[in-house]
Amino acid sequence: MAASGRTPQARAILQQCLRARLQVQPAEGDATAQWVEVQRGLVIYVCFFKGADQDLLPRMVNTLLNVKLSETENGKHVSILDLPGNILIIPQATLGGKVKGRNMQYHSNSGKEEGLELYSQFVTLCEKELAANDKCAEAGVVVEHGTYGNRQVLKLDTNGPYTHLIEF
Repeated sequence: MAASGRTPQARAILQQCLRARLQVQPAEGDATAQWVEVQRGLVIYVCFFKGADQDLLPRMVNTLLNVKLSETENGKHVSILDLPGNILIIPQATLGGKVKGRNMQYHSNSGKEEGLELYSQFVTLCEKELAANDKCAEAGVVVEHGTYGNRQVLKLDTNGPYTHLIEF
């Protein structure tokens, strides 16, 4: 986590879901919209700030996948790896916004190319972590993700609201 007084390098929001569906490509002409979907699991919204680098990613993935926020049927809190549950990762640049007057500014966010690279590596690390976990592999758990830098439509059924903000 980001030490107090230190500017964060990344911000993530975790939200439990019963089902989540994300439109990654809008309908165009004769083509229908393309969606990715997960069943019970976790939605991770992620934003990277200036100064973030790939050294941060393993710690982020370890924290986000191992924190005990997922609730079992009997009310016990376990990690998403122990549940096991699916993961939907959504790039969310607006998490870096700051109010200035009556407008939002995003000057702290990483540049588009750097953000895309960090996001892609973050998704890959999450996929590898779930694939290496026996419980997740046996359960057929999946990692789905949105497209970086594009507006997307989210449909979410949550068993909450149960939302947590974590800074790195």
